[in-house]
Amino acid sequence: MKHGVLGPGGVGGFIAATLARAGSPVSVITRNRDHPRTIEVQSAALGSWSAPVQVVPRLETDAVDLLWVTVKATQLDAALELAPAELVRGTVVPLLNGIDHVARLREVYGHVTPGAFGGESERSAPGRILQSSPFAWVQVAGYLAGPISLTFDGSGLKCTEAEDENVMLWQKLLLLAPLALLTTAEELPVGGIISKPALEQRLLACVGEAAAVAQALGVKVAPEPVIKAIAGLPAGFRTSMQKDRAAGQPIELDAIAGPILRGGRETGVPTPEVAALAERLQPFA
Repeated sequence: MKHGVLGPGGVGGFIAATLARAGSPVSVITRNRDHPRTIEVQSAALGSWSAPVQVVPRLETDAVDLLWVTVKATQLDAALELAPAELVRGTVVPLLNGIDHVARLREVYGHVTPGAFGGESERSAPGRILQSSPFAWVQVAGYLAGPISLTFDGSGLKCTEAEDENVMLWQKLLLLAPLALLTTAEELPVGGIISKPALEQRLLACVGEAAAVAQALGVKVAPEPVIKAIAGLPAGFRTSMQKDRAAGQPIELDAIAGPILRGGRETGVPTPEVAALAERLQPFA
């Protein structure tokens, strides 16, 4: 399969280099014409390597079988003009934070296979990726999910097929939203949150609110695995929202908190902790 990666940041660069490591042809789609043709990766989970990629400012004539969309949610609409639907032969695999991007992509592309990425990965410079968490994984659900998973064979990255895209996306949001909101509001890593009883209680309350909303929407998620996963995170783990605030970049507040707040209003489920944190962080969105 030929892959296109729209948005070679921390996640996109890692995915591009991992696919190229497995022997797949990869085109990185970016407005940065000076982006390196080799991506260098330092990964706590998979080791270190370099991988060659093609760099294009836009898909013009060469179609791709899979288009990985890894831009920030705040940049999605502007980025889509770089990857016309007629040049995607197979499906689009978004690894964005949140829920709502899937519907937006389905307005543009014939097939969309939602995905989720787990791990801490950031771009230190164009073509330089630091994946610092001791774990990294991908999940996909839906059209071509099986063949997509197989494309990572030989790369070291675990890619699994989820049975239900809504469960997959909401289960990640149960983990991501509470962590992102609190670490960003308090400007602390995960260890700084769970080591303080008052902040840990707020974190657990946010997990409970997100789970209650998802369940009221008919999505079968459970908070217990999320709470266990949070307890197992490295103390220094930082969320992408936290990093964006520190860098002075707009945070993905609506993408991450929005589905919980809107779902709460729709179902009548109260979400006071998530709402309070979202209001506090609004100036950074």
